[in-house]
Amino acid sequence: MDDQDEERALTPLHPNHVKLLRVQAALMALPVTVAALVLEIAGLLPTGAIIVPVLLSAAWVILRVPLRRHAARGYDMGSDRLRVVRGLWFHSDTVVPFGRVQHIDLSQRPLERAFGLATLTVHTAGTHNSSVSLPGLAQADAAAMREAIRAHIKRETL
Repeated sequence: MDDQDEERALTPLHPNHVKLLRVQAALMALPVTVAALVLEIAGLLPTGAIIVPVLLSAAWVILRVPLRRHAARGYDMGSDRLRVVRGLWFHSDTVVPFGRVQHIDLSQRPLERAFGLATLTVHTAGTHNSSVSLPGLAQADAAAMREAIRAHIKRETL
């Protein structure tokens, strides 16, 4: 990757990606919150000793963590490559030259569909790290990116 690639600002993911991450975090926190509520009702410890820390932790996981995860992701679509950056603790900066692309997937899970989002997955030749996924794109943007990559591949094969 050259200096010009590193200097270009990354395109952030769609703002609905934060909402999607919050819903996913809430679904993950729900069983723990219900379990804490059951223990609280059982009266094993003083009132609030279980539910208060769990509710505070759940609020932090639902409100703050998705913002940080969203801010730690971005992409840059160049004329001949796709750069995907992600990660808070384990930072990853992946560049996929269009010449290496084997095929492209566009997928929507139910929650993504509800928020108008899609995941673009680019599969390349090779076995290790042979696919790069980019979630949190607006469905129309993901489709346009897929078509732009497909058009570039078609030009190279002619």
